[in-house]
Amino acid sequence: MRKKVEWASAIALAATVLTALLGATGSGAAASDFIPTLVETKPAPQFVSEPVVQALPAAETETEEADAPDADSLQELVSQQETPDDMSRDMRCLAGAIYFEARGESLEGQLAVGRVIVNRTKSGRFPTSYCGVVYQPSQFSFIRGRSMPAVRENSPSWQEAVAIAQIAEDGAWKSKAKGALFFHAKRVSPRWSKLTKLAQVDNHIFYR
Repeated sequence: MRKKVEWASAIALAATVLTALLGATGSGAAASDFIPTLVETKPAPQFVSEPVVQALPAAETETEEADAPDADSLQELVSQQETPDDMSRDMRCLAGAIYFEARGESLEGQLAVGRVIVNRTKSGRFPTSYCGVVYQPSQFSFIRGRSMPAVRENSPSWQEAVAIAQIAEDGAWKSKAKGALFFHAKRVSPRWSKLTKLAQVDNHIFYR
């Protein structure tokens, strides 16, 4: 009797297992819980750091002078200047100051004197015209009684002074005393302790 019960239990268990297996193959969602699947593995993204090169804008330069002159020397630039037939009073004052202050000195020395007068008109500390600067009281020793001595206009020195005046006004050549507002002959020793010495050009010492 016991053997019959054991055989019956074994058959019932086998039937239960078979039913479970057959039911599992028919259900897609349930079957996926039991059937292992292969998962494709993707490599992790890799980031490459590379330097980014960006062109920088060209730096702008600022100078006292205008564009580069079409001359290899100041002498050549002077020779390129044409003496105007009708000079303005202001240009006569500028050329006259160069003539009387630096006549006989090098072209660089004459230009440095001319640039001082031009610089003063733009500084906001002096008159705004060349004649105003030149005739300002107690500034230029060649001025006598609010007048300028007579100029020998046919002389090479005057022609040279006129050319230098034009170059100084245009800023067409770099001055050796860039930015100067004051000067004195080296034979005198004024007490200008608060000024900055820039250069000595020929017989004059220049300051800012």
